[in-house]
Amino acid sequence: CNILWLKFLKPIMARPLLKIHRYFRCKPVRFFSFILLYLTAGSLVFLHSGFSSDTSTTGASRSVRDPLISEGGGGTGGGSSTSDGLGLLGRVFKETRRAPRKFGPPWMKKNRAPDVPEWAGRGVDHHTSSWSHGAKGKTTKGMDDGRAKYIGCYVDDTQKRALRGVSFFDYKKMTVFRCQDNCAERGYLYAGLEFGAECYCGHKIQAPNVSESECNMECKGEKSNLCGGPKRLSIYRLELSQESTRRYGSSIFKGCFKRPDNVTLALPASAVIKNMSVDKCVDMCTEKEFSLAALAGEKCHCGFPTPLFTLHDHEDEELCLQRCAGEDFESCGNNDFFVVYQTQVQDNRCLDRRFLPSRSKHSVALASFPGAGNTWARHLIELATGYYSGSYYFDGSLYNKGFKGERDPWRSGRTICIKTHESGRKEIEAFDASILMIRNPYKALMAEFNRKYGGHIGFASQAHWRGKEWPEFVKNYAPWWASHTLDWLKYGKKVQVVHFEDLKRDLFSRLKGMIIFLGLEVSEDRLLCVEGQKDGNFKRSGLRKLEYDPYTAEMRATIDGLIRTVDTALRKRNLSGVPEEYRPR
Repeated sequence: CNILWLKFLKPIMARPLLKIHRYFRCKPVRFFSFILLYLTAGSLVFLHSGFSSDTSTTGASRSVRDPLISEGGGGTGGGSSTSDGLGLLGRVFKETRRAPRKFGPPWMKKNRAPDVPEWAGRGVDHHTSSWSHGAKGKTTKGMDDGRAKYIGCYVDDTQKRALRGVSFFDYKKMTVFRCQDNCAERGYLYAGLEFGAECYCGHKIQAPNVSESECNMECKGEKSNLCGGPKRLSIYRLELSQESTRRYGSSIFKGCFKRPDNVTLALPASAVIKNMSVDKCVDMCTEKEFSLAALAGEKCHCGFPTPLFTLHDHEDEELCLQRCAGEDFESCGNNDFFVVYQTQVQDNRCLDRRFLPSRSKHSVALASFPGAGNTWARHLIELATGYYSGSYYFDGSLYNKGFKGERDPWRSGRTICIKTHESGRKEIEAFDASILMIRNPYKALMAEFNRKYGGHIGFASQAHWRGKEWPEFVKNYAPWWASHTLDWLKYGKKVQVVHFEDLKRDLFSRLKGMIIFLGLEVSEDRLLCVEGQKDGNFKRSGLRKLEYDPYTAEMRATIDGLIRTVDTALRKRNLSGVPEEYRPR
């Protein structure tokens, strides 16, 4: 081997370098193998460092994430299905990352504080309520706080449940609040806690009560409260809010209604059923592919909501309290007053959507502060009109959910209205008219915070709520809630104000007014169809609502002042002002 170049090296380095030179000169493959191993090792080190930083930032949220929550029947301390065949449905909440948002408060676009996280995606809202935690220990008996009343301790049999609706398990953090909230969210009348960690829901109690001393197990998530015992349920009767959905198995209870004038035309399918029960009537209408099942004693009627049978005029439920022949605990109505349920059959009359047949030169904004119900309003408008809505931004998750106008340029003229959260004068004056959605800032801020850290239908973790993120968020974005409305009122050319709460309370008439504002003819059949599918795919469940008020006294003082400012501005334009529930108390 040629070693002339070694003469220029120090004697102490000559021998090792000579060996290396001979090794790789004789075996070139070994040299390339060495280089490959070196690069591989460096890549692994780089990937490991990146993974470690990711886990450190998300570890806090994972540590407080709820354990698996199961839905369906189950045995005490286990997850076996009930005789009703409800089974178990695991719910897993995942944190997702999204692209940075293209909008924000005007004063934060240029000089964003380094500790203020970037906005990501666009949100949808969910009304957050609170339930009482229940009374302490045995003093729960006879307790009534206007939201839930403690009924007593009852026997529960794994073969024949006392409450036969859905069930939930949390062997680490079960509380009275969590159980009540879960059952109320699904419209059940009763919530029962068993074995300190199990929650059962139902419309009626089908078991005898026992001594209070037998419900003696502390709740896993709050030692100060009792959550039943072995095969014993601590049962509460829930005072459901108007927005709650009362379910019976897979169907939804709609209420008691007076017999329509022309039953044959309003409800075209009917049959007399021996040993009538809710299940039998619902099954018959489902098989015939109707969305409504109306029980009238021994007769079952099926149909869809129409102007002949709108389901708008509810009657006192006592008028329908006639026991079913096939089930003593159920009401089957009578010849004059029908008990109505919504089946799982989808009403297809309002599902067709398309782009405008010709490009419009008149652009209408659907404007709102983030978290104020914009995506929900888009869902309603698209179903009611049959036309796609557009967006000032682009959100791939919304496009994948069916908002096909999301990908269209907002000036294309092919969509019925354009979603926007912008509030600058230039951006506002670019539109010829606007529907301005306003929501209670206390609810809007929480909804947007949940979307920011949990996705469109997810929830922020306890670490985010209790950390520095929440106070910083309120500080920077609460003023924007007010300035957004004030800017649109000031610079908007033609503005129709719609309050989120009013739209929820009176969807039919409020949505009808929005369609007329958009210059379209109203189809009452489509509007009635929308009422049955109003939630869409963007409603948060009640599984992870906060159990405490996140607003401090200082935050409330600031937000209350902003509410007064917006209320004054609305009244100066001869509008009705903010709804009653907004106002400081």
